[in-house]
Amino acid sequence: MTSEALHTDTYARGKALSEQVNPGMEEALQARYDALVPGLSRTIVDVAYGQFYTRGTVDEKTRLLATVAALAALGGQTRPQLKVNVASARAVGATREEISEIIFQMALYGGLPSMINALNAAIEVFEAEEAADG
Repeated sequence: MTSEALHTDTYARGKALSEQVNPGMEEALQARYDALVPGLSRTIVDVAYGQFYTRGTVDEKTRLLATVAALAALGGQTRPQLKVNVASARAVGATREEISEIIFQMALYGGLPSMINALNAAIEVFEAEEAADG
């Protein structure tokens, strides 16, 4: 993808992807944060999803597994974002086993407590999936 194509309507690309992997995310961010930081929700969709996640080269599943790995290694303070990204990774086809294995490997980089905390967050996402499936 050319540099020009990368930045052509990044918001539209970001919106399409964010709705695929996390429907209603922009509206939730808007309701929570835009009164304090006007436009934050749109910026996240445009920049994170439109400019980073839709670059091509690396498929969405790989990119989301990398995000899960980074958040797991960073530790417990990333729990809300980790849960969102675990669910997003599931939405693009990552298995529970793949996600769990990626989190397990982060024990080498973030330590055992960070890995355990991340695995517990992932389990909560998996349990919510089970409950939604009935």
